[in-house]
Amino acid sequence: MTTLPLQPTEPAWRAALADMSPANFGMVMATGIVSMGCNMLGLHALALVLFALNLLLYAVMWVLYLARLMLFRRRFLNDLLDHLRGPGFFTAVAATNVVGSQCLLLVHWTRVGVAFWIIGLALWLLLTYTIFTVLTIKENKPTLDRGISGGWLLAVVATQSVAVLSALLATHIDQPLRLELNFFALSMWLWGGMLYIWMMSLIFYRYTFFPFSPGDLSPPYWINMGAMAISTLAGSLLIINTPDAPFIASLLPFLKGFTVFYWATGTWWIPMLLVLAVWRYGTKQFGLHYDPLYWGAVFPLGMYAASTQEMRLAMGFDFLRVLPEVFLGVALLTWSIAGTGAAKQAWRISVRGR
Repeated sequence: MTTLPLQPTEPAWRAALADMSPANFGMVMATGIVSMGCNMLGLHALALVLFALNLLLYAVMWVLYLARLMLFRRRFLNDLLDHLRGPGFFTAVAATNVVGSQCLLLVHWTRVGVAFWIIGLALWLLLTYTIFTVLTIKENKPTLDRGISGGWLLAVVATQSVAVLSALLATHIDQPLRLELNFFALSMWLWGGMLYIWMMSLIFYRYTFFPFSPGDLSPPYWINMGAMAISTLAGSLLIINTPDAPFIASLLPFLKGFTVFYWATGTWWIPMLLVLAVWRYGTKQFGLHYDPLYWGAVFPLGMYAASTQEMRLAMGFDFLRVLPEVFLGVALLTWSIAGTGAAKQAWRISVRGR
C-alpha cells in the first residue's frame, strides 16, 4: 500500500495574518488616547512611555496591513467591501491622527504632526469615498440587522480625529493657515456630527426592532459612546481656539451647546453599555476571551476621560474634575488587560509558527 506524503500545514502566522481584522489599528487608537489622557492629567512620564510604544505599534500595524495586502490581496479587498468588516479600516485614519496629535502635544514635533495630518486626511478621503460608494452600488447587500453594527461609527471617529488634529495643528502654525485650519476643523466637526445622527438612527433601530443575541453585542458597540466623546474633544478644542479664529466667536453659543450635547449623549451611553455587558457576559454566559475588537472598547473609555478634561478646561466645568481621573484609571486598567491578551496571543502564534 502506498503511503501518501503528508501535506504541510499552513504556518500559524500566515493563518493569523489572513484572518487579521481590519480594525487592528484600534490598538494604536487606544494606546494613543490613553497616553494623551495621562499627559492631560499630569502623568507625563507614563504618557511618554506610551507614546514611544505607540510609535512602534503604529509601524508594526502598517507592516502587517501591507503584508496582508500583498499575500492575501483578495481577502483584504473583500474585507474593504464588506458591510461589517469594511468600516474597521477607518481605524487606520483615527490611529494616524491620534499619533499625530501625540506628536504635537507630547513632544511638539510640528513638522511630524503636519505629515501625519496629510496622511490621515488622504486616508480619510480614500476610505470614505471608496467604502461608502461600494456599499451603495454593490448588488448583493445584507439586511439591516446583518449588515450594521457599532463599528460603522468608526467613520465618525475617523472624521472627528481629522477635526481634532486640525484644531491642534492650528495652534502650532502661524496665520493665515491657522485661520483656515480652524475653519476646516469646524467643518469636519460638523460633518462628523451629522454622520453620527445618520448612523446612530440606523443602529438604534437595529437594537430595538430586530432580534438581538449576545454574539451581536460585539465590543465595537462601545464606539456608540466613543464617537460622542471624540466629538466633545474636537468641540472643546475649537472653543479654546476662538481667539485665533474670530469667525468662531459668532458661533460660540452653538459650539458650546453642541459640545455639551455630544458629551451628554456619550455619558448616557455608558450605563446602557454596562447593562448590556452584564446581560451578555453574566446572564447569557457569553465567553470572554481576547479579541482585537476589544480595543474598540478601550479607546472610548480613554477618549471619555480626555474629552471630559478638555471640556472642563474649555468651559470652566470644575465640578466635573473627578470624572476624567476615574475614567483614565478605568482606561488604563482595560488597556492593561487588552494588552496582556494581545501579548499572549502573539506569543501563542509565534510558538505554534515555529
